[in-house]
Amino acid sequence: MTEKEKMLSGLIFDPCDDELCDLSIKAHLLCQRFNKSEDANEQENILKELVPNRGHNVGLTDPIHIEYGINTTIGDDTFLNFNLTILDSGKVTIGKNVMVGPNVSLITATHPLHEDDRQLYENGSKYGFKSLKASAKPIVIEDNVWIAANVVVLPGVTIGEGSVIGAGSVVTKDIPPSSLAFGNPCKVIRKITEKDKLL
Repeated sequence: MTEKEKMLSGLIFDPCDDELCDLSIKAHLLCQRFNKSEDANEQENILKELVPNRGHNVGLTDPIHIEYGINTTIGDDTFLNFNLTILDSGKVTIGKNVMVGPNVSLITATHPLHEDDRQLYENGSKYGFKSLKASAKPIVIEDNVWIAANVVVLPGVTIGEGSVIGAGSVVTKDIPPSSLAFGNPCKVIRKITEKDKLL
């Protein structure tokens, strides 16, 4: 089993494996190009390579910081505001009609709790990097979710359809559909109902 296969299976993997380093460095360079570009067509072409699994009418505002890109899927009519960070060692699935505020981080990667298990791998990559052991759990953001500014979503979390995550929240557990949730750690405050409609 390759390190990439281990990573996507949720097993302990070496982030500085040569294949993973190649993919991560490619994504980093594409993010740099995207962030420096002032041409919308050029940015769109970069995103086709960086995040190939995107629907129609997806908006990303620079700067962006994406670890691999190929492990992220974004649905139609979704908008992600500036300073987005996606560490997609595990799969990240973002649904349709999702709004993501500025300074949001989606983090699938984690490291072992015990210090003995966090030792550096003996062999570095061909680039000379050495890394800590890691594992990853997927993140799922279902359709019609609004994630406000400065939210952190941690590994293994699913945010249910139609939910709203308040600014500054740290989402450590699943959020059911149609929920208003906020805080650190993020907690469900109440259900979103027909009474919340403005029109």
